[in-house]
Amino acid sequence: MANAKCESCKFFDEHKVNGAAAKNDEGLCRFNPPVNQPGPDAHGLWPVVGSTDWCGHYTPEMTAAE
Repeated sequence: MANAKCESCKFFDEHKVNGAAAKNDEGLCRFNPPVNQPGPDAHGLWPVVGSTDWCGHYTPEMTAAE
């Protein structure tokens, strides 16, 4: 499973910032819904992951080739 990394997953969002570039090698994991709101009026937050991170949800069928 050498390809098991977030940048290979179809749920990885590069999350380009205002300069139209991803910050470092970070992105957002869109596999699960946003997590914990920091306050009652705030939005939920998507987990920030590194492009070479991986998780137990990875399968070859989840590749970003779509």
